[in-house]
Amino acid sequence: MAPAPWPLRRIEALVFLTVFLDLVGFGIVIPLLPFYVQSMGGSELTVGVLLGSFSFTQLLATPLLGRFSDRYGRRPIILLSLAANAIAMGLFSLASYHHLLPLLFASRILAGATSGNLSACQAVLADVTPSENRARAMGRLGAGIGLGLVLGPMIGGQLSLWGAWFPPLAAGALALLGALGVLVAMPETHLSRSTAAKQPSRLSVFHSSPRQRALRIMLLLYFFVFLSMTTLQVAFALLAQERLGWGAKQVGYVFALVGGLGLVIQGGLIGPLSKAVGEARLLILGTLILCAGMLGVSVAAQPLSLIGAVILLGTGLGLIQPLLGSLASQAANPSLLGLTLGLAQSSGGLARTVGPVASGALYKSLGASAPFTAGALIALGATVLGALLKREGLGKRRDS
Repeated sequence: MAPAPWPLRRIEALVFLTVFLDLVGFGIVIPLLPFYVQSMGGSELTVGVLLGSFSFTQLLATPLLGRFSDRYGRRPIILLSLAANAIAMGLFSLASYHHLLPLLFASRILAGATSGNLSACQAVLADVTPSENRARAMGRLGAGIGLGLVLGPMIGGQLSLWGAWFPPLAAGALALLGALGVLVAMPETHLSRSTAAKQPSRLSVFHSSPRQRALRIMLLLYFFVFLSMTTLQVAFALLAQERLGWGAKQVGYVFALVGGLGLVIQGGLIGPLSKAVGEARLLILGTLILCAGMLGVSVAAQPLSLIGAVILLGTGLGLIQPLLGSLASQAANPSLLGLTLGLAQSSGGLARTVGPVASGALYKSLGASAPFTAGALIALGATVLGALLKREGLGKRRDS
């Protein structure tokens, strides 16, 4: 049963604040990561391996954390994730101060192993919203992500002037602040824990889902979208430095632009658009725009052309991200919602494991354009998967 309007608004506000603080911290450090690795003697491939190490541990841990959230509740998993992220950022700061690359790896592995925050927050919203309003709710969550990614890179670029160790320390403080907010104010939304206490297997997610084929397509779609996205995190800073001489500050502003586009689209446009067009059709459009943006970055040699391509890329991602969570939750069995969303994030984690390594290797062996050309082809593959999802009847227009 849906909660009363005030508790629902409070839950949405708390989820927004939680992901906002978490993603501000993420935005502070991730655009600067290639520069941290270079300062410690690492190469482009090392950047990819570092990001891949985070994603590999996330791949293993996220379904388990999702299963725990079905059994013990969403709130404990969110608290665990935020507290562990604060510790990981502390290790990141120490690694930056002492120029210790192994400690930097340890930081990202710990963060990946406990990164159940986003899927648990998605499950919170799915717990309290009906399916017809879920794209709007996921859009609000995406707006928190977008706002965090707007402010995070800008803050990180400025804080880096105080020393390389300072941005990750600030990110850790924000994670602690988010954990405090959850501890004090967030209620538990998953009340029927007894039905999840049997600890279902991962395969039972597919057998018990009324949309088994659609759910399998969704997991592939997560993989393709996140595989394309990793190109931006690994190769963009290196490309911008090589072609335009940009440093941490300029790259931070570009990532802020991507986050700003996500904020506008997910905060206000995604709900009306998904109801008017249909979630599956809108997803297909988003993947095509993402493909065009990736191609644009691959050939851009001037600031204006690069920024134009980034606008396309950010628009595509802004459309895609909330729709993935909404569609996955609609395909899931309600009693296995946390596990299903955890598996979806894990599929994205697999992409973020192999993607950074592949992007770093492509950059090193074939040049700056290669990772983005590959990202465009992968986005085109996501378009095909979106079309298959539409054929399964998921994400139709509400009035159809």
